[in-house]
Amino acid sequence: MQRPTRVLIIEDQVKIVHWLSEFLKQAHFEVLSAYDGRTGLQLFEREKPDVVLLDLMLPDMDGLDICRAIRQRSDAFIIMLTARVEETDRLIGLEIGADDYVTKPFSPREVVARIRALLRRASGALAQPSASQERPLTCGGLHLDPNKRLCTLNGEPISLTPTEFDILHRLMQQPGVPFTRERLINEALGYEYAAYERTIDVHIRNLRRKIERDAQNPQYIQTVFGVGYRFAEEPPE
Repeated sequence: MQRPTRVLIIEDQVKIVHWLSEFLKQAHFEVLSAYDGRTGLQLFEREKPDVVLLDLMLPDMDGLDICRAIRQRSDAFIIMLTARVEETDRLIGLEIGADDYVTKPFSPREVVARIRALLRRASGALAQPSASQERPLTCGGLHLDPNKRLCTLNGEPISLTPTEFDILHRLMQQPGVPFTRERLINEALGYEYAAYERTIDVHIRNLRRKIERDAQNPQYIQTVFGVGYRFAEEPPE
């Protein structure tokens, strides 16, 4: 029997932890909690959660450092919980590997919906019967296997966050077709998110650093000025 999805909350405000825990348990998630960063990292190492809800402002460690440490060890989904009003803080979190963020005060129902959307994205291809599994996608030296959730470049594995993988997958499905930021968010990430458009640029920038020979002169993921992005129709030379 498959275990329930395990969610780790790293948050120093006891009321928020209890509040979130109740909603998550009602949604049939297994919940772990830590009130400081060091305990949170220890729990993460021991329990291997599927999703981490991470407060950026913790008493003992900077949440961004924790995010970076988790991402170096795991591709678990990371959703930042932040009271910081500066957009740059949220963008930095996304740059170092977070998948999403919610700004305090937030609705616990929204958090549950975000988690479910992330999990749908990750399990969608694997849940398909083998006969209908999607074929791997290839362009030049770039190879993406959506069923195994693997990406390689010239035979070498490329470590992508779940969100980066899903964005690249959606672009590669329709080479040459321009995607607006809004469309890419809705189709790749699975939900609408007000004020999220700038963050798609962060994920694209991260992808380019990983797959492009020259991130300043991208050949795979091309910018369509005034529209958004598209994937190359022809392999780079």
